Amino acid sequence: MSEVVVDHAEDAVPVHALYEKDVPGFLDGRQAFVKAFAELSDFKGKAGQVLVAPNTEGGIDRVLFGLGTAGDAMTFRALAAKLPAGDYRIASAPPEIAHEQIALAFALGSYRFDRYKKKKDERPRLVAADDVDVAEVRSIAHACALARDMVNTPPNDMGPLQIETIAREIAEQYGASITVVTGEGLLEANYPAVHAVGRAAVPHRAPRMIEISWGQAGQPLVALVGKGVVFDTGGLDIKPSAGMRNMKKDMGGAAHVLALGRMIMAAKLPVRLAILIPVVENAISGDAMRPGDVLNSRKGLTIEVGNTDAEGRLILADALTRAEELEPALTLDLATLTGAARAALGPQLPPFYTDDEELAGQIEAAMAAVSDPMWRMPLWKGYVDALDSDVADIKNDSDAWAQAGSVTAALFLQKFAPKGAWAHFDIFAWNPRGRPGWPSGGEVQAVRALYRMLQDRFA
Repeated sequence: MSEVVVDHAEDAVPVHALYEKDVPGFLDGRQAFVKAFAELSDFKGKAGQVLVAPNTEGGIDRVLFGLGTAGDAMTFRALAAKLPAGDYRIASAPPEIAHEQIALAFALGSYRFDRYKKKKDERPRLVAADDVDVAEVRSIAHACALARDMVNTPPNDMGPLQIETIAREIAEQYGASITVVTGEGLLEANYPAVHAVGRAAVPHRAPRMIEISWGQAGQPLVALVGKGVVFDTGGLDIKPSAGMRNMKKDMGGAAHVLALGRMIMAAKLPVRLAILIPVVENAISGDAMRPGDVLNSRKGLTIEVGNTDAEGRLILADALTRAEELEPALTLDLATLTGAARAALGPQLPPFYTDDEELAGQIEAAMAAVSDPMWRMPLWKGYVDALDSDVADIKNDSDAWAQAGSVTAALFLQKFAPKGAWAHFDIFAWNPRGRPGWPSGGEVQAVRALYRMLQDRFA
């Protein structure tokens, strides 16, 4: 990708970022034509508002950017989306907003998915402040762009093999080892639930289990587990067409853990890393799993399939069990798991679950530091009984009386999660409504906060 954050450029246009309350005082000190142009354009400093003020020669004199009443760094995503092509620098901004977060927000807001478009738009560039680690900003932005590209790519071009290829490229780039178990080999390697969910796909889209290992012996092990359902028909409990339309994004968890793993390895954090990605297509064929089937799992627990559209938790069960075998110091799983999470909190605020109070506090502190919002939800034990099965150890669809589908899904995963510090993130990985800086389509959630949390916890 072309770089949108640079460390120097000639004749960069100054940008002044202003809260609403600061706009009148700022304009009083400007040249008369700038003040008049701002008044003519009704620039009030509202969040995301951009005023490109011309100079007397017809060029750009400066840019005014609104932060609203209490904008944070991520407001600068809108700046990148609204500026014409050219070079810019932040001439003034509130001191409480870190320069590095401004640069990162600008990079995130510059993202475009144009793989299938003939015309490629030229984007503006930001000259970073002197105290910004440009390499770090680019590393995070590139990882986030990779995840968004993966989510946005249609399923005919982002199948199990393509995810494996991306994982192999990342492993090679950072000197990590990688193993991949595919198709019938999943049964021999004891990943029966992954095999059961993915076996209905055509052979060239066979299910697989990807495991990347990185780091030096003696360092604490962090396990990252990501749901990789490249397309979800719902299986024999088939989704309606409207529910299936965006199911290319059901591998968002896999994309997110690859992005987070890439950040960790690029920064050489003092940890060992295990990235575990079960990858399947939840297809329909004569060999598809059926409602009422009882599956084996790597943990040894039997699972009754009450609904074939609750397949993500099945493949995560095997992957989380594999994580437990590695004895991690910390396990994080990310998955586009339930519609119930969106019913509870909407598309912009993913829930997370953990019983570890220290870990929860560290996540919440990191969220605030990098403006990456989430909301902690309870692992409410009163709903555990809703997962009881009459014929197996557990079932994958909870009884209707429990209602809280995201909570019961998290409780299901907890049955398989490693002992100790573990957190589950029910992400959406999607912007259903496009707005400047947040185009409709793939979005990265939780990853920036988790990266900051890992830096604080292990650095």
